[in-house]
Amino acid sequence: MIGLDTNILVRFLTLDDPVQSARAAQIMDVLSEDEPGFVSAVVLAEMVWVLARTYRRDAATIADIIQSLLGAESLRLEHQDSVAFALSASQRGNADFADALIGAIAAEARCTHTLTFDRSAARLPGFALA
Repeated sequence: MIGLDTNILVRFLTLDDPVQSARAAQIMDVLSEDEPGFVSAVVLAEMVWVLARTYRRDAATIADIIQSLLGAESLRLEHQDSVAFALSASQRGNADFADALIGAIAAEARCTHTLTFDRSAARLPGFALA
């Protein structure tokens, strides 16, 4: 298994740099079910932020990308069930993807709740205002 950094995924998805995008495509092409790429939760959250803020991708496009990553046989996503939950919550408009992912991972770790100063995140199940 090979770990993938955010910039590999972003270059592969945006094709914004001829040299790095071509290299990212080569990397993604050699990944397989037997030799998958690993995407950590940190990389996934950072990728979502970069796509939204820097590349101005809308929520539906980002959701489609996450769904594709979840379904890719050549990738292993850290906290895959939490990622799927966060994707669902963000698609329903209940939360920002990263906030939902933070809460889902905390619940997976058996936290009683997650404290936050973020009023919108506090509306998610498992969150409480600090």
